[in-house]
Amino acid sequence: MLGATCLLATGLSSCVNDLDVTPIDPSTTMEADEVALFTKCYATMALAGNTGANGDCDIDRLDGGTTGFVRQLWNANELTTDEAICAWGDPGIPGFNYNQWDASHPMLEGFYNRLYSSISYCNHYLELFSGVDKTREAEVRFLRCLYYYHLMDCYGNVPFATTILMTSLPEQIQRADLFKWIEEELLAVKDDMMTPAARKSTDNGYGRADQDAANLLLARMYLNAEVYTGTARWSDALKYAKMVIDGPHKLWTNGTDQWSAYQMLFMGDNGENGASQEAILPLLQDGLKTTSWGTTLFLMASTWKSDMDESLYDLGNGDEGWLPTGTVDNDPDDGIDTVLIRSYAYGTTEFWAGNRARFQLLQKFFPGGTVPSVNIQNMVEAAGDDRALFYGKGRTANVDNPSEYTSGYAVGKYRNTYSTGANSHSTQFVDADYFLMRSAEAYLIAAEADARLNGGQTTPEGAGYINALRNRANTWTVSQYSLDQILDERSRELYYEGFRRTDLIRYGYFGGDRSGAYLWEWKGGAQNGAPIPAFRNLFAIPAEDVNANPKLVQNPGY
Repeated sequence: MLGATCLLATGLSSCVNDLDVTPIDPSTTMEADEVALFTKCYATMALAGNTGANGDCDIDRLDGGTTGFVRQLWNANELTTDEAICAWGDPGIPGFNYNQWDASHPMLEGFYNRLYSSISYCNHYLELFSGVDKTREAEVRFLRCLYYYHLMDCYGNVPFATTILMTSLPEQIQRADLFKWIEEELLAVKDDMMTPAARKSTDNGYGRADQDAANLLLARMYLNAEVYTGTARWSDALKYAKMVIDGPHKLWTNGTDQWSAYQMLFMGDNGENGASQEAILPLLQDGLKTTSWGTTLFLMASTWKSDMDESLYDLGNGDEGWLPTGTVDNDPDDGIDTVLIRSYAYGTTEFWAGNRARFQLLQKFFPGGTVPSVNIQNMVEAAGDDRALFYGKGRTANVDNPSEYTSGYAVGKYRNTYSTGANSHSTQFVDADYFLMRSAEAYLIAAEADARLNGGQTTPEGAGYINALRNRANTWTVSQYSLDQILDERSRELYYEGFRRTDLIRYGYFGGDRSGAYLWEWKGGAQNGAPIPAFRNLFAIPAEDVNANPKLVQNPGY
């Protein structure tokens, strides 16, 4: 049995039970490792399991690609929206593309189980090690809040427990009550977390959540409070966003001659090149030490194809020219038959050619509707915006055929190239950390909250937050922004980072009465888009969990 019922009722099925086994050698003393379990509470977001990309997955019967935290956070919140569509036929992908998932959707089940597995690691740590280290305890409580936040956002009324339940099934908590619990927990622990500081990968504490992670999560929750609880909290959203803006996690604005400051946020050396000053919670990736098919490698390989201008925008090591092309099947069970390998003299890069932009994302940068068919460098120049990292040569701007990768423009936002020109660590896996939380989000939250408190238009202060991002992108600015302009700006700044579904729901453009007011390609399964019902604003609780726990009530519509 999988899911919350198993994980919360019987504890962790893999690593936690291993802590309780009887040693083969009676003279050996076995006890839980506090630091190792603390690390696991973080590592569950970046790794499929304890043994790297090709090892065992923490979630029984499912592989790391199906349960990878970043991969499924991205799939659930990008493929379901106007920003992304995927050419693959893996089980679950068409359901995302066309907003037609059900309670047996394998990827939504994988994401759900990953979140509950992560909560169980946190619960186990807190049961064993409360009082050992105040800062680490506060961080684990923060992480548990983060995992419950994603459950609240995606699935609504969900199973809830703060201990490892051994003899009973978890109760279902109402969404508004879970919001209140997360809020109270974050307010209780945030002052015990690390003092905010801009850190690089060589600094102590890099990759751990500091007080601004709690402030930003609170700001994000308050921005969406009306969706979650029925009561708007715009003033609170502005208050906590400003705490982040006024702190040390400043926007990274120092580009190089070749790379813009925005690009440097998503490159192989983003933990070292200075851009990490903006990162509030980076998930660490290293091609040798922390390998994963479901984190930054997924965001790179799934969005690139081998025919893109490698002379200017290679993904791998050095510039010594190409070696012969070949194919390899890294994972026979992942639904992708082969992976094209282009070999450099110093390494190899994977191109999976799956995810690309829907036309409505391109329109955010080209509102006139004419998008040039050019490479990334020329696209940025044509858009007059450093964030327009799209590749259109040999492709159509409209997605006429969802299963054909060149139907739609490629997205080159993520790359393993080093901004310094240095070589990456591995010939297969990537070094680029994934900035799960970065301070740019706080600027957008503050601007929107400001506009909502002032009749739908920003004050000069609110406009200043938007203009800080637009100045960083070397694009034009204005003195006032409407709510819809702010929504478009969120897309330009945060596209392909897992925010879009939540944003569209908050604005009423996803499912429900207003869903016909904004249509995108293949929304609701129609080529030109169709409204979708309000129940789609929540995913289904996996049927396996509902069937196993009589205390659970399925979300309406499923």
